[in-house]
Amino acid sequence: MEVKRQTARALVAKLSSVSEQTRTESLCELRLISKNDPESRALIAEAGAIPYLSEILYSPSAIAQENATATLLNISISSREPLMSTRGLLDALSHALRNPESPSTAQSAAATIFSLLTVDSYRPIIGSKRDILYALVDIIRNPSSHPRSIKDGLKALFGISLYPLNRATVIELGAVPALFSLVVKDGRVGIVEDATAVIAQLAGCEEAGEAFRKVSGIGVLVDLLDLSTGSSGRTKENAVSGLLNMVQCGKEEDGEYVKEMAAIVCNGIVDVVENGSSKGKKKAAELLKLIDAGSGLNGVHDMQFDNVITQSS
Repeated sequence: MEVKRQTARALVAKLSSVSEQTRTESLCELRLISKNDPESRALIAEAGAIPYLSEILYSPSAIAQENATATLLNISISSREPLMSTRGLLDALSHALRNPESPSTAQSAAATIFSLLTVDSYRPIIGSKRDILYALVDIIRNPSSHPRSIKDGLKALFGISLYPLNRATVIELGAVPALFSLVVKDGRVGIVEDATAVIAQLAGCEEAGEAFRKVSGIGVLVDLLDLSTGSSGRTKENAVSGLLNMVQCGKEEDGEYVKEMAAIVCNGIVDVVENGSSKGKKKAAELLKLIDAGSGLNGVHDMQFDNVITQSS
């Protein structure tokens, strides 16, 4: 362990060198070590690397940015607190998101933010950084964004939206049209699944109602539950979650509209009850109960739905 500690200190010391070649070689080595040796991550942070790495994110050098963001991502897997306690780190990550010298820089920056968001207490802090939220939204709505950047951006937005008070800000910054555009136009299963996961979280606030109406969002979620569309199991579960959140957290008129629309695809909701994950089954059964109580399942109140509701209660 002592040898690893000394190696980390020596490499970090080189980050202050006046030689660009020396700094670059050190960055590449730190990236490699932090990727392959989990024990080294805390040692690199203890050696004082994070302030240097943060500063390098402002570099116009693509290779420097790439290696610095990748190293920060690797460190964040094991040592999140040193990153969050470093002054200016979030601003540096924001800069890397908004001004990446290469797609991999944006990907690593977004992935680092998602890694930090796995800590509950960091979600309101990161969510208060509007420039980070805006940069993530810009990534997912930019048609020229790399697919990997979009996926990492969606994951970061999902982590941010897990904190309820962040949802209205994400909506205000234009996430809803971008998310539904991905669902309708992208077609890649992984992208659609990740986009609907964010949509489901955003549906859990009052502000979602108006934003969803402007893009016919409820209709899109209902279509995803239509058995003829062939949506993946995860996509269908996310659609159920989004509709349920809208009923439970939205305005009354929005909830009534959701129940009316969802009643059209009760077969799809039943499919989630029967074939979904344990969490998906529970949410789908709850949605069926709400539809049943509010609209009599749109007149299709047969024994099949009664049995599903009874068995899931």
